[in-house]
Amino acid sequence: MATTTLDSVLTGLAQDRATGSLRIGRAGTIFLTRGRVSYAECTGTPGVEELLTASGRISAGAVRKARQAATGESDPSSGGDRLVDAGVLTKGELEFCVLGATLDASYFLLGPALAASGARPGPKPRFKDGERHWLGTHWFFDVPGLFQECRRRKARLDRAWPSSELDTQPVIPVRRIPGKHVVLSALQWEVLLGADTTATPTELARRLGRPAYSTLLAVRELGAAGLLATGADPTGQAAPTKPALPKRAERSGPRAELRPGPGSDAAQPYLPQVSADPTDVKLLIRLRDALEALQ
Repeated sequence: MATTTLDSVLTGLAQDRATGSLRIGRAGTIFLTRGRVSYAECTGTPGVEELLTASGRISAGAVRKARQAATGESDPSSGGDRLVDAGVLTKGELEFCVLGATLDASYFLLGPALAASGARPGPKPRFKDGERHWLGTHWFFDVPGLFQECRRRKARLDRAWPSSELDTQPVIPVRRIPGKHVVLSALQWEVLLGADTTATPTELARRLGRPAYSTLLAVRELGAAGLLATGADPTGQAAPTKPALPKRAERSGPRAELRPGPGSDAAQPYLPQVSADPTDVKLLIRLRDALEALQ
């Protein structure tokens, strides 16, 4: 008999158009409605409740009240509608949060199962027929499409920084930047401000109320830019001799976007050279988003 894996179980439930919850040990739960994923929660990622309360859009008390009211009914799947009807958030805001939280949790739950063969098998998934999440159904994900999105996210992480060492170690900013100036995204700025040299990327995400995947991507981008210590050096300097980490382009400085100017060697960096001009930055962001949409 073939080994039962999480992706095969989920594929089978999708083919059977099942409705219920698939528990993956203590790691989390995937909820399905007629064979499509309607929600996912993972112990290592912030859920809808945490994302909403961290943003200040809704109080923790309002979320708790809506959850208690929904779970006390015969059909415990109307909590999200209660929040919308109460006027504490719009239908679009709820759907957007469900979308983000589900994709976030799915990546960390399904990622190991979709990795290359030879990975250590995880806990045996257990399906409970008919169980629904208290928020209700506000978005659907086809299982094959969800697998594809998880692979796309993994590839994007590897493009940013092709090493997983930063994923589980504490985030430690360097004390001195490798250049005259840097350009940061809003989330990268939050990560640097929130880093206390003890929190890992997923722990930082929970503290900041940000999606875990987005925080992890920001950490890898910061590491690739030379703004994070990549070893256990307490001085906050990168450890260039560690063989497990990828090498930067040259020893002479950080990547191209951190050392603009006429004196840089254009043949070495593998990212386009930019200035700090807001027009240049916004243009590159639009180009990046457009290229990612075509992939």
